[in-house]
Amino acid sequence: MTQGRTNSDIEVVVTGLGATTPLGGDVPSTWEAVLAGRSGVRRIDGEVDWVEKYDLPVKIAAPLAVEPTDVLPRVQARRLDRCEQVALVAAREAWADAGSPEVEPERLAVVVATGIGGALTLLAQDDLLENEGLRKVSPLTVPMLMPNGPAAWVGLEFKAQGGVHAPVSACASGAEALAWALRLLRAGEVDVVIAGGAEACITGITVAGFVQARTLSQRNDEPERASRPFDVDRDGFVLAEGAGIMVLERSEFAAARGAKVYGKLAGAGLTADAYHITGPEPEGVGQSRAIRKAVESAGLSPTDVGHVNCHATSTVAGDVGETRAVKKALGDHPILTAPKSQLGHMVGAAGAVESIITLLSVKEGIIPATLNLENLDPGVELDVVAGEPRKVDLQAAICDSFGFGGHNAAIAFTKA
Repeated sequence: MTQGRTNSDIEVVVTGLGATTPLGGDVPSTWEAVLAGRSGVRRIDGEVDWVEKYDLPVKIAAPLAVEPTDVLPRVQARRLDRCEQVALVAAREAWADAGSPEVEPERLAVVVATGIGGALTLLAQDDLLENEGLRKVSPLTVPMLMPNGPAAWVGLEFKAQGGVHAPVSACASGAEALAWALRLLRAGEVDVVIAGGAEACITGITVAGFVQARTLSQRNDEPERASRPFDVDRDGFVLAEGAGIMVLERSEFAAARGAKVYGKLAGAGLTADAYHITGPEPEGVGQSRAIRKAVESAGLSPTDVGHVNCHATSTVAGDVGETRAVKKALGDHPILTAPKSQLGHMVGAAGAVESIITLLSVKEGIIPATLNLENLDPGVELDVVAGEPRKVDLQAAICDSFGFGGHNAAIAFTKA
């Protein structure tokens, strides 16, 4: 027990992984699909009524491959917003994968982020109130719509009394959750943290809002080719849903119980642009500073980082700017990839799911290919994996996440 101990040299290891994504209902199926080059993007106008109702120009998205209601007990699922459902599905997988650690409740914390939260509940209950009156509104409305709902339910599930936290930083939320987990463990406040992100809000208002912001792809006739980071013909991202969760432990705690280890969460960097509510700072100063902070926090040098799993959403402005930030922070040697080409953009869950992919790349020595990269934008001056996955002996890698509001997060992973 190390309560009260503060030591930035404490090693933090990853012992459990969980996910539910547009490519699979768990980590193994998602990873296999990523390496196989499959896409989770499809037409949804035949599945929902709001595309036609509001005459939306975007008719594609990346919904879950496996419905959470197929996994969770029916009674429990009805009490949860969809983003809470996916958080629990991923957390249960991660906890079981970690061997269900025996840890005192006061030494277990949860950090589960979201970007939007329970908006599906808010919209549905508001419709009930307007159309059928007060008596039809669920007494569970507030617990279902509150942004800390996913974190709270995961905390209840595993009796975490060391703190339950819910970062909300748009598309950087999932990565920021991992950064805060690292801080908790390095501060000696807890021994184990369940951390990640969850998002499930593919609906009319979110799609309409992103359409008006001109950030979504409208390649409706070729859904699987719509998300194309770094490609000269990219026209926006594809909205997705999912969750990614890691079980993180102080290395000595994990070693004492004989836990298997995927690798180390070695460092994290958080910065803010303080520039624009939606647009990144043009020179990538905040992004590159986050990457450098992650490298320094990990005790690495820029040359140690062989791979960057990029935020790369497939927007016109963002992709090239990110590569410049990477080059500024690390040099021109890192090899890049962009999982949103397959997964779509899971907003608050993106950084967590993509961190899992980054960690597996380091562990397995293979970088997944960026899907749909046919004509590399000439502004990209770094090596991007395309076509087929690439086998590379990686000692360290970075996962980038950036969000509306100017949030920048970079997470560093190293071999076990």
